[in-house]
Amino acid sequence: MKTQKVIPSNNDSKVKTRVNNQIRAKEIRLIDNEGKMLGIVSVPEALRMAELRELDLVEISPNANPPVCKIMDFAKFVYEQQKREKVQKKQQSSQQLKELRFTARTASHDFNFKVRHAREFLTEGNKVKATVMFRGREIVHQSVGEELLNKLIEEVQDIAKLDSPPKLEGKKMSIILSPDKTKISKIVKKV
Repeated sequence: MKTQKVIPSNNDSKVKTRVNNQIRAKEIRLIDNEGKMLGIVSVPEALRMAELRELDLVEISPNANPPVCKIMDFAKFVYEQQKREKVQKKQQSSQQLKELRFTARTASHDFNFKVRHAREFLTEGNKVKATVMFRGREIVHQSVGEELLNKLIEEVQDIAKLDSPPKLEGKKMSIILSPDKTKISKIVKKV
């Protein structure tokens, strides 16, 4: 008695791949397990060829005319596909926007402390939004807030570039700094 091979379900993957008896086309373009083009054959004939090699018939390109199928181990195919997706996900870098808040009367020690945080965020690859909050009548002295932001820009200019210049939005003045990867890599090499 012949045992039936257990094929992993492809419900987990986003792409629905047809395998063996799930293939609906009458004729397919067949590629064998060694990558050789076998030409256009009927699905039952291709299934027989796959069964002789104890492998699966997997639909690779369903939108082609006729669809392209390959004789291969489907479990191995699914495993390699998941591995590729994992590597791609790792390579995607997510950039966050970190915010630092100042007031018009921020003391020099507090300013230096926040500059250190800004440098840390930028070297990690995150953008930094620096905001000066004006309370009450401090809004009259916008130049103080602008000076504070310009001083911050000077402090981090060796690792960052200015995305948006100081702009006033209501009672807040803000800038956005983004990391300059070329400058950061030069500094890291020196250290």
